[in-house]
Amino acid sequence: MERPQRGAAWGARSRISVVERLTIGIVGLGLIGQRWAAAFAHAGHDVRGFDPDPARAAALGAVLPTLFADLDALRGTSTARGTIVTCPTLADALRGVDFVQENGPEALALKQRMLSDIDNLLDEAIVVASSSSALLVSEMQAQCRNPQRIVLGHPFNPVHLMPLVEIVAGRATAPAALVQAREIYTAIGKKPVVLHREITGHLALRLMGAMWREAIALVRDGVASVEDVDRAFIYGPGPKWALQGAFISNGLNADGIESFLIKYGPTYQAIWDSLLEVRLDAETAATISASTAQAVGSRSQERLRTERDAGLIELLKTIAEHGAL
Repeated sequence: MERPQRGAAWGARSRISVVERLTIGIVGLGLIGQRWAAAFAHAGHDVRGFDPDPARAAALGAVLPTLFADLDALRGTSTARGTIVTCPTLADALRGVDFVQENGPEALALKQRMLSDIDNLLDEAIVVASSSSALLVSEMQAQCRNPQRIVLGHPFNPVHLMPLVEIVAGRATAPAALVQAREIYTAIGKKPVVLHREITGHLALRLMGAMWREAIALVRDGVASVEDVDRAFIYGPGPKWALQGAFISNGLNADGIESFLIKYGPTYQAIWDSLLEVRLDAETAATISASTAQAVGSRSQERLRTERDAGLIELLKTIAEHGAL
């Protein structure tokens, strides 16, 4: 693959072809990085990983068979699976890569140092995506010599299965970096969304946060238990929203979305006007924890996680076949 000379106009190089076998750098091999590595390798790309904690490399090797089995069940058995190697240094991991997925802790100063170190080791044309769930790209890229290459590539857990990736630019990000990130994620089976501007929490977490704030307040005020609040969502809007989203789904509850807004607008306005306020103080946290413990019962976290992932595979297959978007 040709690489530009330093100083060449960014984005003026030959575009990476996402159908070719790429080499992906994974920086940070915790829960997120491990699953990114599996997703890229299962799609046929070679992965070079690094984590400052040597135990993470061993943990990756231990969990890979399960992650690949999940991906085989979701996408079919991969006959051209890429390789995964873990490297002793960051420089080794980034040697010859075509794209980087960074997965460091959610601490701005640390993230800035990590991205600056990555930036200094790469040809300026290589896009670097951060998995950050809360930080703004403009702040993360502030210490980079080549901030135009830095984008947000925020996945959803479990990363190897969930399709969503949120892509956001910082103030210095080049539009071409967004395009390339979206193409690479799409090519490995993800469903990327591109935000038009930065905002705390990005897109999906804000939607979840709005719903969860009301859910917590309803439990706190004794309106319903955690079990019944979750049951209301699972067996109410959840399945329809999973297939069609809120706007298309609601439009089917009337003669299109315009009709729905006219017919049900006053009801929703009344609900919005009476939404509850909540603070996650100690008393509220204790109430939520106690009610959640009752809903979980004797089931272990591992059992719940295994059941979730098995169900997600079947649900995501259905969404892929029947989903509206």
